[in-house]
Amino acid sequence: MLASTSRIGWRHAVLALGLLAGGAPALAQEVVLIPDRVIYPGETIVPGALRQVTLVPGKHSPDAVATKLGELDGKVAKRTLLPGRYIPVNAIRDTWLVEQGAAVQVYFAAGGLTISATAVTLQSGAAGDLVKVRNIDSGKIFSGTVMADGTVRVGA
Repeated sequence: MLASTSRIGWRHAVLALGLLAGGAPALAQEVVLIPDRVIYPGETIVPGALRQVTLVPGKHSPDAVATKLGELDGKVAKRTLLPGRYIPVNAIRDTWLVEQGAAVQVYFAAGGLTISATAVTLQSGAAGDLVKVRNIDSGKIFSGTVMADGTVRVGA
């Protein structure tokens, strides 16, 4: 009986030391962001439209949801986001850098050669997206990658 009592006391002492040292990841509560109001498709997500919620101990957010402000601030809703619900990653997108029908500069670079032209976008796109454009002079349609500065780069 004495041996089991000392074992329990030892376990409590180790647990107490772990808590004092900050080693209690199992007791930490997860914090997520959820909409505070309805966010409609095409609307830019702002911090004022979000509410921070602490999950009950032992509950974890699903893997495919946005939980941090950096993942949501300035993004655009692709579908209606309801208050009190998780925000799925596939329900948000980056803001468009080029809008459909806008004139953009198109660049082709190979070695020391750089060719530029003006084209009209046939679809909207964010940085890194592949979009179709129409050359204003020739009428040819081709695809290019939207760059961070709003231009479109065409490869060979």
